[in-house]
Amino acid sequence: MKNLISIVEIPVADLRRAIRFYENILGVAIEEATMGDTQLGVLPTDGGTVNVVLVHGTDYKPTAEGVLLYLDAGDDLQPTLDKISQIGGQVIVPKTEISPEMGYFALFIDCEGNRLGLHSQG
Repeated sequence: MKNLISIVEIPVADLRRAIRFYENILGVAIEEATMGDTQLGVLPTDGGTVNVVLVHGTDYKPTAEGVLLYLDAGDDLQPTLDKISQIGGQVIVPKTEISPEMGYFALFIDCEGNRLGLHSQG
């Protein structure tokens, strides 16, 4: 089935701080770009997945309420979760098993005040 989600925008108050946070916890390089007055931090993708973008602009406000986005944390989300508090975030739900078939999840507040989740099989 075709993925119904195309782009996810994570609002940020400080793009450089958010880029450092996500590069550190995810172990990726984030590309900076600008569209008009909006600054972007584009997370890498393999081309066949959802595009995730950190966005700083007038109409973008970080929030711990609303839609909850889960990031894929690979085989085991614990190493990613361990980095969150060290780099300015807060773990709000520790690694928790969903089921043996569905794996694990955790919730955190990022350095900008957004509530997000992590998911892994192990």
